[in-house]
Amino acid sequence: MKLRLLFLSIVCSFNGLFAQVDDSKTGAWFMYFYNHQFKNSQWGIQGDLQYRDWQGVNDMEQLMLRSGVTFTPKDSGVMFTLGYANITSGQFGDSDDTSGENRIYQEALIPQKLGSRFYVTHRFRYEQRFVENQDFRTRYRYNIFLNVPLNKKELAPKAIYAALYNELFINGETAIGDERSVELFDRNRTYLGLGYVLNPTIRFQLGWMNQKTDNWGKGQWQISIHHNF
Repeated sequence: MKLRLLFLSIVCSFNGLFAQVDDSKTGAWFMYFYNHQFKNSQWGIQGDLQYRDWQGVNDMEQLMLRSGVTFTPKDSGVMFTLGYANITSGQFGDSDDTSGENRIYQEALIPQKLGSRFYVTHRFRYEQRFVENQDFRTRYRYNIFLNVPLNKKELAPKAIYAALYNELFINGETAIGDERSVELFDRNRTYLGLGYVLNPTIRFQLGWMNQKTDNWGKGQWQISIHHNF
């Protein structure tokens, strides 16, 4: 009986964490992405720094620091990455409690151009997640990006472009420890925005993303800088 009560208490507490999320409050993500290809080499680095807020400012959702080593085989058109991420997650509302996660990931990035101005990129990512107070977890992700220049035929300096993407997340395991579980479907993100190409190395984007899980759905403004150096 005591074990049953303990189990019910854990489940209620876990579900309560997500019930606190206010779907009506639009959050904001501030992001910097970077990519560098070493001169005359198939190797490079890429990564991103992100601050995510539950309601715009002053209620941290996540702070993410992520970076990886890239390798592009000759004449393949595919960039592979092996990387690491450190994530600090906060709770929605007045609580200042945070939890940590260390993550290793592998990904394949496959760009292609359809017609004269449709830039499509497929990203396949596999993650190994070490989440605080949870068992070891894995996750599969697939993202399809589409950039379409509006005032030019290509993503050249001074081009304004429409940016869209959809990303699906699938958990590799459902049990996460202490008799807790998650669904196989983790979340889905759909994004629509506008971008501006400042010069050959820097692009800016502003858009809106809707994120849905089994427990909640929420809109997020996204402001991002994309830097190739």
